[in-house]
Amino acid sequence: MSAPVIITAAVVGAEVTRAQNPAVPYLPAEIAREAVDAWRAGAACLHLHARWPDGRPSQEAAHFAEIIERIRAAGCDAVLQCSTGGAVGMSLDERLGSLVPGAEMGTLNLGTMNFGDGVFVNTRPDVVRVAGALRERGLVPECEVYDAGMLDTLRWLLERGHLAAPYHVQLVLGVPGGMSASERNLRFLVEGLPEAVHWSAAGVGRHQLPLAELALRLGGHVRVGLEDNLYLAKGVLARGSRELVEVAVRMAELTQRKPATPKEARNILGVALA
Repeated sequence: MSAPVIITAAVVGAEVTRAQNPAVPYLPAEIAREAVDAWRAGAACLHLHARWPDGRPSQEAAHFAEIIERIRAAGCDAVLQCSTGGAVGMSLDERLGSLVPGAEMGTLNLGTMNFGDGVFVNTRPDVVRVAGALRERGLVPECEVYDAGMLDTLRWLLERGHLAAPYHVQLVLGVPGGMSASERNLRFLVEGLPEAVHWSAAGVGRHQLPLAELALRLGGHVRVGLEDNLYLAKGVLARGSRELVEVAVRMAELTQRKPATPKEARNILGVALA
């Protein structure tokens, strides 16, 4: 069997709402429960956002701390990755509120882009600041790449010493304003990585599962979950991220890729044991 594949579950994000899918979690207890369910289904890494009770995106440290506490209290040993992306319009100070004790990884968004009808601002000084914050806290960065030019920013960070191994690259395709989720684009990004590094793919909407299958075939890792996709199949709402993880597990088995355990994921990602 080929190398293990890390399945990451992104269980809520900042954009999706219960009006779109009633399974979207809002409260810390709900987000933690979704995360634990996804771990039990086979996710070795959990990508975390937080919400206010009314569903608005939150980067409040208290919300992230409660989510992490509840996840660990349930006996879950998955790698915990907190988003510094927050939501469009948030200040960088606000976005960094997610980097609480108990986090093991943090996201590093590599550039400004149109994001739907808004603008997701990540100036070069912003990117350097987030990279520094992750380094100071001993967190492994996950570099979020939405477009080809962001690979040049990744290379610049490495050349200037703002970033060094271990780090992980997440190729996010299908966001309106970023690169579309095509096989050609994924292959182009993978070939353009500035050095050998572990990478994963996240497709948005109906592209999530086909892109996951492609990433598996190309030797990458995968991200699934309600943050990026609300549907299990055309016209069939997913009842939670767990169902999408279960599909990814079956895909992995069909491609002779064993889903990584959290211990294996930490070894692959260079995450220190908690």
